[in-house]
Amino acid sequence: MIREAEKTALITQLQREICTLQGLRDDREDKIHLGLGMIEQAFPGNTFPVAAVHELISYGRENAAATNSFITCLLGKLLQDDGYCIWVSVRRSIYPAGLKRFGLNADRILFIDAGKNTEALWAIEEALKCNQIKAVVGEVPDLNFTESRRLQLAVESSRVTGFIHRCYPRQENTVACVSRWHINPVASKTAIGMPGVGFPKWEVTASKIRNGHPGKWIVEWTGNHFTVTAAHASTSADHLFQSGMYG
Repeated sequence: MIREAEKTALITQLQREICTLQGLRDDREDKIHLGLGMIEQAFPGNTFPVAAVHELISYGRENAAATNSFITCLLGKLLQDDGYCIWVSVRRSIYPAGLKRFGLNADRILFIDAGKNTEALWAIEEALKCNQIKAVVGEVPDLNFTESRRLQLAVESSRVTGFIHRCYPRQENTVACVSRWHINPVASKTAIGMPGVGFPKWEVTASKIRNGHPGKWIVEWTGNHFTVTAAHASTSADHLFQSGMYG
């Protein structure tokens, strides 16, 4: 009979092989800790998957602002001091001057404004094939499974990380992305007696994680790092536009 330790080792090996077949390679060079704390524990290997494509969905202006803010914080960690990103949009909603608040300088991003969804998806796929950059962001409303599979195949070769932000999608259909996120704004808090608004805060929900554990968390960006806690029941859009991401 196979001993318990051997069973565990066999299961671990099979999980690694499945992840490799699905584009989630377990290379040490691909393991970058983004400071997401307990969120990273929801992914295979307890590490946020880079060299993969992630889908983020938003409905409404405040949700889109929160989603772009969260993506920008992740980009700042991914690019660090020497990386570059391509940001493709059908309708650009980002305000470049506001990026610095989230740890990212706009001069590290090449913005591409596409005329329609098909043109944007072509630009995103071509950008994801370029191994001289570290990340690609695509703002498109619609993405079908075949299109998403093409994007995932592109990053499996280039090892680029992709974020597809779908604003007002017609449906939340099945795609080949490794995760699906919904980012909602949460009312910020200031120090007692202080005016103004506090640090940006979001309710971060990972509704789908390939080979992982979906969950919900409260995430606060304190200027240069994330603070992650367990989610509470209520959320609020009271800090709308506190992100400074819209002009």
